[in-house]
Amino acid sequence: MKVVDKVLAGGGMAALMLVAVSAGADVKAGVEAWGRGDYAKAVAEWRTPATRGDADAQFNLGQAYKLGRGVPADQAQATDWFRKAAAQGHEQAIDNYGLALFQEGRKAEALPWLEKSVARDEKRTELVLGTMLFNGDGISRDWTRAYALVTRSSQQGLPQGSQTLAQMDRYIPEGQRREGIAMAQQIEARGRAAQVAAAAPTPPRPATVTSAAPRPTPSSVLPPRGIATTPVPASTVPGASYPAPTTVTPPRAPRPAATPVEVAEAHRPAPRPAAAMIGGKWRIQLGAFRDAGNAHALWSRVGARTGGTPDYVQAGGLTRLQATGFPSRAAAQGACAKAGGGCVVVAP
Repeated sequence: MKVVDKVLAGGGMAALMLVAVSAGADVKAGVEAWGRGDYAKAVAEWRTPATRGDADAQFNLGQAYKLGRGVPADQAQATDWFRKAAAQGHEQAIDNYGLALFQEGRKAEALPWLEKSVARDEKRTELVLGTMLFNGDGISRDWTRAYALVTRSSQQGLPQGSQTLAQMDRYIPEGQRREGIAMAQQIEARGRAAQVAAAAPTPPRPATVTSAAPRPTPSSVLPPRGIATTPVPASTVPGASYPAPTTVTPPRAPRPAATPVEVAEAHRPAPRPAAAMIGGKWRIQLGAFRDAGNAHALWSRVGARTGGTPDYVQAGGLTRLQATGFPSRAAAQGACAKAGGGCVVVAP
């Protein structure tokens, strides 16, 4: 099942803003230079405060290396600057750092940062972590939470979230989907509470430059966590508070699996199903496998219990193991139970 497609691809990443709120003239001057299209000067302005530990400048440098503006594109450098800013609690750097680690296949390292980002109800990281939870990819499988996170991603307007949710509907049992929807409501409530807390008045930070660099109006810029369908040149964004959308390489398509069972036993012919079952149009899906031998092996272990006929459906390079011939949904559900559960009823 292909549940993540282009969330990390060119037009699918969020357009994250450049920030100029803490260090002083250097960071502000860098943002202004970026807005004029003078990317080399912007990078030069940010370099010193970044090396001195300013999180905003570090994040901005990460963006420059990510986009290859003012410096050669360098994913390793971008990830390192995001790491430094994330370690100081910079929220957008946390988002980017977790996604970058996932992209690089460093999933164990990515998990705590993805969790921090998801705690703020961030839709891109919700889709990525939800997909990992669905597939048991670097984390214990949890279909209920996976459905909750992808539901929130979809509800916040991420197209890939909606596409993924539709595919998950084909595999996750109805009871777990209902639990996931309830969990999604809790996630939304927590996210709103966190936004309210973040918006509470705080003492002014020293050397702030927000008065000298007013934020553009929402109608003139991309939102901090919005999804752009096409890249937007930074020079066209008033005030240069936002660069063009960040781009990273899309992750590998997650491995489909309706059950966690993948065995390597040799195929053995299955017993003939009961004649009463033959001819029914309902079926059950026991699993989906890249290796057809695993599908045959699973049938040899549990197929006889179902009372159905095996069907090895080829689709998208996968072998979907289904048992056919059930006269009703109730009969198909009973066959699932006899097989040990974990399968999916397929309507005619």
